[in-house]
Amino acid sequence: MIEFNNKEIAFLNELEEARIATSHDNIPHTKPVSFIFVDNSIIIATDYNTRTYKNVKINSKSAIVIDIYKSGGHKAICIQGDTELIEAGQEFKKLYDIFYKKFSWVRKDPWKENEAPFLKIIPNNKISWGLS
Repeated sequence: MIEFNNKEIAFLNELEEARIATSHDNIPHTKPVSFIFVDNSIIIATDYNTRTYKNVKINSKSAIVIDIYKSGGHKAICIQGDTELIEAGQEFKKLYDIFYKKFSWVRKDPWKENEAPFLKIIPNNKISWGLS
């Protein structure tokens, strides 16, 4: 299991935007997403009709970059891992409650189990810089 140090955890908990990368037919796909860091995993909300969802159904490998770009002071964590779909159940409810509290866009357009899934990236590799 990949462990995050205290500075990495603080960084992941203070930010909410990242870019996820998935692929299909050897074609990379990257897009900006909102995320939360829970139980040593990165959680992203998506929709069933997105390229990201379709890619993860075919290939569970994904990567995510969480960063702040500042010339001479760039801070980032890059994570690679296996991605699970969370569509219903207790874990879904727990994650949804966190998203609901954190993001106004969720409160404006709420959803229920099996209406939109969460992607859970379980890290198997990570690198960070600028966080020392």
